[in-house]
Amino acid sequence: MLLRKLFIALLVTVSITTAHAAPRWLGLPPTPSLPKATQSGFAPVNGIKVWYAVFGRGQPVLLLHGGLANANYWGHQVRALQRHYQVIVMESRGHGRSSRNQEPYGYDLMASDVIGLLDHLDIRKAAIVGWSDGAIIGLDIAMKHPERVSRLFAFAANSDPSGVADIASSDVFNAYIARAGEEYKRLSPTPTEYKGFVAEITKMWESQPKWTASDLATIKVPTWIVDGDHDEAIKRENTEFMAASIPGAGLLIQPDVSHFSFLQDPEQFNDDVLRFLARGAKPGAATK
Repeated sequence: MLLRKLFIALLVTVSITTAHAAPRWLGLPPTPSLPKATQSGFAPVNGIKVWYAVFGRGQPVLLLHGGLANANYWGHQVRALQRHYQVIVMESRGHGRSSRNQEPYGYDLMASDVIGLLDHLDIRKAAIVGWSDGAIIGLDIAMKHPERVSRLFAFAANSDPSGVADIASSDVFNAYIARAGEEYKRLSPTPTEYKGFVAEITKMWESQPKWTASDLATIKVPTWIVDGDHDEAIKRENTEFMAASIPGAGLLIQPDVSHFSFLQDPEQFNDDVLRFLARGAKPGAATK
């Protein structure tokens, strides 16, 4: 009888804990690690050294991380994608292990860095999966270098600064910025310069990108515009504007996740990426 009562009490405790657990979009799971690469190193590009790593075999898929981050954030995606594709990760100038020079940060420049890395690896064309700044870089490449992109999965991008929400009061985003600072100290060739790095990136965010509907209409590669339904940083109307402006683009809103969907629900994120890469067609609905 005593054991039965204890078992019932345990079930009640688990049920209460589960019922009061914070929604996953309010959490920031740990930054994963990358699996063992088949190739990695530094590519000399545009006067800097870009860190990259390559995994798996097959058609190339390039993963582009968000602002302040590093390639480790893609650990869950690399593990899922490398079974079917050649997966390339890189770190944007000044991010992670990559160096930078005195040129101001800009999406055109960082898109040029991506093209330089593809040239270094002798990759003519790749699918691009981008998160936040990485998605913006992917859109920039799709506009200006469409011959280098087979398709584009753009998660949590904005077309201009007005599409960004105020994140100052977001506990998740503040935790991310603090975490990114600790990772910068461990990875960067300039480990003491995080404050200045954030200031320079913020200047870019305040003025770029500045794309109109006409600019977006020039994108012809198969594209999905994707976001989480609880994104702290990107306004939904801007996501919908981009999807409506790009000819034939799909709009996908992932449920129960935020700007950090690929960490909060990697299985959902990976399934959506794999579905897009396999079909290259519209998701068929604005929401899942």
